[in-house]
Amino acid sequence: MNNLPLRRRTGALAAAAAILPLALAGCGAPSGDEGGDAAAGGSITYWLWDTNQQPAYQQCATDFEDKTGIEVKIEQYGWADYWQGLTTGFASSTAPDVFADHLSYFPQFASQGQLLDLSDRIEEDGLDLSIYQDGLADLWVGQDGARYGLPKDFDTVGLFYNDQAVADAGYTAEQIGSLEWNPTDGGTFEDFVAALTVDENGVRGNEPGFDKTKVATYGLALSGNGLNASGQQTWAPYALSNDWYFGDTTPWTTQWNFDDPRLVETLTWYKHLIDEGYMPSVDIALSEQDPLNGYLAGRYASVTDGSWMNSSYLGQDDVPTKVAPTPVGPAGERASLFNGLSDGIWTGTKNPDAAWEWVKYMASTDCQDVIAESAVVFPAIKTSTEKAEQAFADKGWDVSGFTVQVTDGTTALLPIADHWSEVNDTVTAALEAFLKGTADAESLTQADKTVDALFE
Repeated sequence: MNNLPLRRRTGALAAAAAILPLALAGCGAPSGDEGGDAAAGGSITYWLWDTNQQPAYQQCATDFEDKTGIEVKIEQYGWADYWQGLTTGFASSTAPDVFADHLSYFPQFASQGQLLDLSDRIEEDGLDLSIYQDGLADLWVGQDGARYGLPKDFDTVGLFYNDQAVADAGYTAEQIGSLEWNPTDGGTFEDFVAALTVDENGVRGNEPGFDKTKVATYGLALSGNGLNASGQQTWAPYALSNDWYFGDTTPWTTQWNFDDPRLVETLTWYKHLIDEGYMPSVDIALSEQDPLNGYLAGRYASVTDGSWMNSSYLGQDDVPTKVAPTPVGPAGERASLFNGLSDGIWTGTKNPDAAWEWVKYMASTDCQDVIAESAVVFPAIKTSTEKAEQAFADKGWDVSGFTVQVTDGTTALLPIADHWSEVNDTVTAALEAFLKGTADAESLTQADKTVDALFE
């Protein structure tokens, strides 16, 4: 795989961030027959965290049962509860047979022996991995060479914006699509964010008399969910477009770059947006976590977020919303993180054959075409991706702000590494302190030294 910081691909690519999980009560136990196989039917349990995707996967499960006689019981949990539930389930032998997996957790689960190696089954069934968007299939190969998943979808990051607020500020869609930023004066992107910011007296951020202590509408939201070591929905698109990357290589990063001057100057500019009143404080962002409700209530005029949120922003009627790509940075290109998801099989499943048939089905065109038609996410299979784009268009949603990252190859891989939980905890604390103004760049240097030491 190409391990350059900015990954130039013509295939489609995807994203997500790791958060500290909360406790989950009442984990479901697997329900497969002891020693059962796919031909004998039976039932298995499947977990996912995305409520928006659940109806489409339920349709896949119904179609799958009609074809195979295997019942799939789908259970959905919120993001934080989901991961705590899996951890508890692994320890108590009550984990689901199959579960949606994320690159931030995959290394840990693989090293703990919780994921079934699919390599032999893939070879025996003659699966063609070239049907997936370029690079997605290889994301799930562990350091041991084993393959622990098949691609299910992908995403990129873009800028959702209130179309009426943008028009009132005097901007067109064409102008938004060509915005640029730099760490010196913020470029045309900062001008845009300032113009969208309005105080309680109706004065804009780019007008004399603007009161940054009494902001009614912030030009750009700050996602509490994205304030972490990956920064997917917050600082990462800007740092990546400033010719920065997380570490020496990925997958399996071992040396980190959180003390790099390019990251420091990017975060210094990002903090400047808070200081000027164009973006809310860290405390506000952490208190609400997801900025969607604030956006719908008019507190934010634009939000950097992922394509998995299309239906939440574009699928409502109250606020006329469009999406633009992230701004072009000092390196001369825009950037977006990429993260593909897969489905993993728990090694403790009592029905591995049925579990494999379900995983294989979800990774096939039969299921991914169903996912495509639901117009929620971009499926991993190339032909299914095209159908998803058409499904979005049929709804009247222009999602080119996300797909341009794929077309132009301006995507960067989410870091895949051991010890990610420790890396995330350490760096998140340093980032929050820096953006709050309670610590200087030395906090990032110390964080970098701490995480580097994990790999010595």
